[in-house]
Amino acid sequence: MNFDLGDDERALQQGMRDVCKRLFPMDRVRALEDAGGIDRTLWHELGQAGVFSLRQPESEGGVGLGMTEAALVYEELGRALVPGPVISTHLSVPLIEGALDGQRVVGLIDRERTPPVVGQLPALDTLVVIDPKGLWLVDPQHLGAIPVRQPLDPLTPMYLLEHLPKGDKIAGPKEVARWRREGAVLAAAMLVGIASACTEAAVAYAKERKQFGRPIGSFQAVKHICADMLVREEVARVGTYAAAVMCDDPGAGDVDRAVAGARLLAGDAALANGKASIQVHGGMGYTWEVDAHLYLKRAVLMSTRFGKSDDLAEAVAGTLAP
Repeated sequence: MNFDLGDDERALQQGMRDVCKRLFPMDRVRALEDAGGIDRTLWHELGQAGVFSLRQPESEGGVGLGMTEAALVYEELGRALVPGPVISTHLSVPLIEGALDGQRVVGLIDRERTPPVVGQLPALDTLVVIDPKGLWLVDPQHLGAIPVRQPLDPLTPMYLLEHLPKGDKIAGPKEVARWRREGAVLAAAMLVGIASACTEAAVAYAKERKQFGRPIGSFQAVKHICADMLVREEVARVGTYAAAVMCDDPGAGDVDRAVAGARLLAGDAALANGKASIQVHGGMGYTWEVDAHLYLKRAVLMSTRFGKSDDLAEAVAGTLAP
């Protein structure tokens, strides 16, 4: 496969990067901590930019694009550290009115995951519960929950649910499979964006910071770290693009293997690059003022979404010939 982007795809990627720079400069992202990670005006702006309606047919108010284009867009959201349940809101568009244009914020919780925790609960309009039998709607405003003290990602406050009701069924197992598959690709794309941002930040700092009168990037020990970061990022990106292409064209390859592999590679790349970026930044990387720690924390959080590493590795192994 050739994963070089065409003119339209590069324009889409640059356009989304510009939108993120305008709506989510890092000082504004940091300020969202006080708003529980979600600002309604910004959420609506994301909807107006087509983030949630990308794959909805034009006849139904969407943009009519595919997973390939969605992966490019969500990579930029990850790069910009955009908080909130952007993936579940995107996936819910065909089922929940108001999700398409950002009028509603739709959260997601897996009934089989314990303990039952959900992010940004007070800001959610709708909570979708996913289990093997289907998708279920629950009103988040009537859930008893305890705020988790000092959540790992300061932009994603977490809440421990006292009870998770069954809810009203809105879709069956076929839709569950779609959510898990497409959600994994979009999560992989966001993780690639995080891995990429970590590489860029580390390289920029290595060029600027001097020791013994020379930029630290001129030392082999630092060069190798940055080179390894780029390799991990590129491998994860290719895997993610491949998975997205196969979602659009299942005849192009083994979709389940591609999706599990992409999510696994992207999670590992984001985590490793997050740690490497802090290492390159040295003692500065641990301070609140430097963004490096925010990217690592988001990488850890996102690595729990739509699959764990061990399960994903088993899924890939299960698709290989004996």
